[in-house]
Amino acid sequence: MLFPAIDLKGGECVRLELGAMESARVYNADPAAQAKAFEDQGFQWLHVVDLDGAFAGESRNGAAVEAILKSTKNPVQLGGGIRTLNHVENWLAKGLARVILGTVAVRDPGLVREACKRFPGKIAVGIDARGGKVAVEGWAEASELGVVELAQRFEGAGVAAIIYTDIDRDGVLAGINWEATIDLADAVTIPVIASGGLASIADIVRMTMPDAARLEGAISGRALYDGRIDAAEALAVLRGDIEVEPAMFEDGRS
Repeated sequence: MLFPAIDLKGGECVRLELGAMESARVYNADPAAQAKAFEDQGFQWLHVVDLDGAFAGESRNGAAVEAILKSTKNPVQLGGGIRTLNHVENWLAKGLARVILGTVAVRDPGLVREACKRFPGKIAVGIDARGGKVAVEGWAEASELGVVELAQRFEGAGVAAIIYTDIDRDGVLAGINWEATIDLADAVTIPVIASGGLASIADIVRMTMPDAARLEGAISGRALYDGRIDAAEALAVLRGDIEVEPAMFEDGRS
């Protein structure tokens, strides 16, 4: 599965580089229109992040998210500033398919487990890391917690997916950190979604390699917006409509 991303800042669709808010570049002032465009291109899911909310600890782009939900029939997963069970319940009631819990997964793992009990199949955990260590509060604070250590805390809890982002690659088209992502997927039974740095059709091809088969998919942002990835071609590769060879994985990253 390829998840197109909409990152929200000030009600607009933006992309950051390395998680730095001052690097925000506006790609579409109408996030709802962008969501509909992704649906029309054939994508089946949508990944949304409230960047302002991630720093504030509560929703800051609620109107934009609600407009997105009205504009697309695709299921939507949302992260950023969702820190309480009330936040979770309210957003699911508005029609989200999944909520993503990040900072609270570090600060209060019991809340994540309780949310999974109350809302089966609706809770994902976002693990964002620099140098293999988990970052929180909109990536502004580092912890000493390892990625695998955090993920394994939620084994058996009913988490629908883990979204793993390598912050050092996010928004700079450096290619997904496949080695760390696949190592994480090997260490847990929870489905893993790769995020951060997806750069070209080579990364899409990499998703079809046997060792990546256990992944649920990957998230793409800037590469789609900049036209570095053609949506129709990428989706055809993932459906198996285009035969690919490992040689298409052009630079040998692993």
